[in-house]
Amino acid sequence: MKTHTLMHTTLALVLSAGVAGLGAQESQPAKAKEQSKEAGSAIKDAAKETGKAAAEVGKTIGAAAVGVAKGTVAAGKAMKDAVANELSAEEKRDGWVLLFNGTSLDGWRSYSSATPPDGWTVKDGILARTGSGGDLMTVGQYASFILDLDYRISEGGNSGIMYRVTTEGERPYHSGPEYQILDNERHPDAKNGRDRFAGANYALHPPEKDAGNPAGQWNNARIVVRGNHVEHWLNGERVVSYELGSDDWKRRVAASKFAEWPIYGKAPRGHIVLQDHGDLVEFRNIKIKVLE
Repeated sequence: MKTHTLMHTTLALVLSAGVAGLGAQESQPAKAKEQSKEAGSAIKDAAKETGKAAAEVGKTIGAAAVGVAKGTVAAGKAMKDAVANELSAEEKRDGWVLLFNGTSLDGWRSYSSATPPDGWTVKDGILARTGSGGDLMTVGQYASFILDLDYRISEGGNSGIMYRVTTEGERPYHSGPEYQILDNERHPDAKNGRDRFAGANYALHPPEKDAGNPAGQWNNARIVVRGNHVEHWLNGERVVSYELGSDDWKRRVAASKFAEWPIYGKAPRGHIVLQDHGDLVEFRNIKIKVLE
């Protein structure tokens, strides 16, 4: 705006000088000469001011360009920090550890043997159950921890995450509680009650709210286990909270199918298991933080 104003001023001075010059030719030659001289000086001064203004505009544009460039670099760094299956520097300092490195099944085994089962594949940084083979279990065991991961269930799909699993029973769910993964809209198990919904403590504690994304979209699951206190989180919302061994928990277990297995929910530590329920399910960003 400043540059435009100065340019208008300069043009007005030039026109004024021209008019003055015409009048001087007819009646006052000496006075016209003086006026022309003054007009020329004014034009020079205006041109200087116009140049200064243009320089200021250039500086402003340059600074803006630098700001945009810096913003782009910052955005790029943020994207790098959020790369799948990588921990940020802050997460590493905070004690988080990856359970899935994005390239292999290192650190995983089957429930019945020391090697990973068939049916689990790794591609493009995603761990997926793509065929039959059985449940996938961590080699390590954990007592109190925060487990955080992303999952994507197929349409009509069913799966789960079991924790504090021991190898005493015939199946992982004989000992380990399960964070339910389900397509609530299409899988028939959802008709059996809300305690089958995504995020539930399967068959015992229904989620307090439906915080899941539809089948085919990524969801974030978090399981917090601290002593006997357990929380299930789904997409940043706490949906389940319960106490292992409490009177309420005992009542619910006694009224469920888990009453058949005395070891259910009793282990103070155990493996983490990704369930093979016969459907396509995908995982990424599987990380854990051990709690004291």
